[in-house]
Amino acid sequence: MPAQSSTAPATKGSKLPWIIIIVLLLAIAGGGGWWFMQARAAPPATDGAQAPAAAPGRAPARYYALEPAFVVNLADTDAVRYLQADVQLMTRDAATSAALELHTPAIRNRLLLLFGQQSAAQLAQRSGKERLQEKARAEVVAVLKAEAAPAKVEAVLFTSLVTQ
Repeated sequence: MPAQSSTAPATKGSKLPWIIIIVLLLAIAGGGGWWFMQARAAPPATDGAQAPAAAPGRAPARYYALEPAFVVNLADTDAVRYLQADVQLMTRDAATSAALELHTPAIRNRLLLLFGQQSAAQLAQRSGKERLQEKARAEVVAVLKAEAAPAKVEAVLFTSLVTQ
């Protein structure tokens, strides 16, 4: 019987672990390369000190919060219901922003009267809330115009709106 040599050819089963290792290394290298390229393509993070650039020819939005929150009785006759609303006004005009601050008491008064005329049924649907936003914007613009102040208010935003 011939003696077996210790240099027998390797079998297919012994190559499988090496193939798996090579595939895993290629996958890791490819993933690392993709991650590195994505990190380089992303814009640098800012700390919030720099305002984002506005669209060309358009000033950045300015928001003016009417604080404290509005709390009014609703006009429902069948039960006592309330509305609580946090309201912010949006403008892109610096002069209008200053006028909003100056005339806040008159604006709050007009909005309180407007909100008190609403019913819970009117505010139950999104369309009712949107109509109220537009009416509120018209009230704010009317106050500013009556005071001969700049009135470039683009929107009235409800940041919280609760009816009970």
